Amino acid sequence: MLDVLGLEPEDERVYRALLGQPGSLAALLAEQLGLPHAHVDKALSRLVSWGLVTRSPADQRFTAAPPAMALGALISQRRDGLRMAEHALVTFAEEHRAAMTGSSISDLIEVVTGVDAIRHRFLQVQQAARTQVRSFITAPFVALPPDENTAEPVAIGRGVHFRAVLDRAVLAEPGIIDDAIASLAKGVQLRVADELPMKLVLADADLGLVPLAVTAAGEPGAVLLHRSGLLDALDALFETVWRTARPIEPAGTGGAAAPTVEVGAEGPTDLDRRILALLLAGLTDLTAATQLGLSPRTLHRRLRHLMDLAGVRTRMQLGAHAMRNGWAEVP
Repeated sequence: MLDVLGLEPEDERVYRALLGQPGSLAALLAEQLGLPHAHVDKALSRLVSWGLVTRSPADQRFTAAPPAMALGALISQRRDGLRMAEHALVTFAEEHRAAMTGSSISDLIEVVTGVDAIRHRFLQVQQAARTQVRSFITAPFVALPPDENTAEPVAIGRGVHFRAVLDRAVLAEPGIIDDAIASLAKGVQLRVADELPMKLVLADADLGLVPLAVTAAGEPGAVLLHRSGLLDALDALFETVWRTARPIEPAGTGGAAAPTVEVGAEGPTDLDRRILALLLAGLTDLTAATQLGLSPRTLHRRLRHLMDLAGVRTRMQLGAHAMRNGWAEVP
């Protein structure tokens, strides 16, 4: 209960023990509380420094100070500290407001027009990231297909963390599954949403790139946003969508060799796991078969075998079995 005052759990246990047994020795407290002697010594040292416990120089016995006096003083100190922090918050808010008032709209928003300019800014945003890049990926790919994103592997190499939400319709795009698998292997976190409101890329909480409607001349446009209330709103939008989107982590993507088509007696093959992952992500049979280079008939045969292997009769039961037994790594 006293952690809000800065006390550790062991400090509180020792103090409460001393309240009922004033004049106790450290060794006796350690034995009574079942704590290592060194831990009790450290707790007593902290309690003495805070004025919660007194130590007798003559026999090294410890006594708890009256709670109303000792804890009351500590609470007052914390209250004074919080009051000072509140004053500092007001000052900082005023400084921030003044700085933002002095910024023109052109300092916060940059309109980018044309495929080449958007591609250049898209790469720059990722290059500017220090800790993380977050994005919404929707079709069609106007400026830069995922497999041409040269900034991603470079940023990952310097420790930038990538998270992306894919619109479910994107999964039907040719080659997107292979690109997703390659990204997962590099540590990118991917999730799938039924529908995304826009394309988006965010670098930390400092930069954001969002699309505009096509200009009158027929060129695509985008807006590069710097720190502002609008960028904060997009930050919150991404996190909200991320929490509700479904993670997708197909198993068996690390090996260089292509997965075999036959199912082993002990469980599904890598190909089977990929089939299950795609279907659990919401792809239709035809789309999943196309992405994996299979005929629909072959995909149905694999599913029938998996149902027999799992001892189930319906696809819903197969999906539940796959999730319980780790056949498809889609949490």
